[in-house]
Amino acid sequence: MAQKLVKPPVVQPEWSQDYKPFRIAGNLYYVGTADLACYLITTSRGLMLINTGLPDSAPMIKKHIEDLGFKYNDIKVILATHAHYDHVGAVAAIKEQTGAKVMIGKKDAPSLADGGNSDYVMGGKGPMFAPVKADKLLCDNDTVKFYGMRIRVIHCPGHTPGACSFLFDVKDDKRTYKVLIANMPTVLSETKLAGMPGYQDVGEDYEYTLRKMKGIKFDIWLASHASQFNMQKKHKPDDPYNPEAFADEKGYKTAIDNLQKAYLKKLNGR
Repeated sequence: MAQKLVKPPVVQPEWSQDYKPFRIAGNLYYVGTADLACYLITTSRGLMLINTGLPDSAPMIKKHIEDLGFKYNDIKVILATHAHYDHVGAVAAIKEQTGAKVMIGKKDAPSLADGGNSDYVMGGKGPMFAPVKADKLLCDNDTVKFYGMRIRVIHCPGHTPGACSFLFDVKDDKRTYKVLIANMPTVLSETKLAGMPGYQDVGEDYEYTLRKMKGIKFDIWLASHASQFNMQKKHKPDDPYNPEAFADEKGYKTAIDNLQKAYLKKLNGR
């Protein structure tokens, strides 16, 4: 019998809104919704999926992968930037359907395993998504290797204790691009930076992550939410292939600066 899920605290309409899948750069594709970013990496021996959206997103992701000409059942690895219901909600379904191995930041594994019930902000009321036991726990500077792909794990705690960004190279017939999928350190309104019962070091972790993310070098940057990197301004449905549209170093710097300002405002009680 399926476990009864509690209603998540927030669900935005654009989190379920369809968005036509497209090629970002080289063997990297977008297969998410209008705002919940999900990424597909293709290799000669199977597919890697980063993030899965809400619990009911699996059919849409399957369709997007097949619309791009790939086989859904070829998903071999599922990575997640962090264990919130809007990014790992469909992990259980996709793992069950494809047999893929699930990998997540070590400190987010408990929340993934109990459906988000132990989340330090939103937990305590029961599972918000089907629980999943991770097959591999990721730590800072780990490298996920899969048939030519080498994905560097960058631990970015704060938003969740085990939040991670991913840095890797993709290549097309013109050049190689260093891609950053950034877990942006957004501070939730309920977060108390002085410490939470389930996360005493949350304030210090945000400070660490904001400082760390300023030094990351990349050619292309993306994020867990499409809105965080203005995807729909950079790519309209049916636009031609254009990796350079996602370079935007200035946009990244501005986004991090704005998050730091929000962090300091909350820290100072304003």
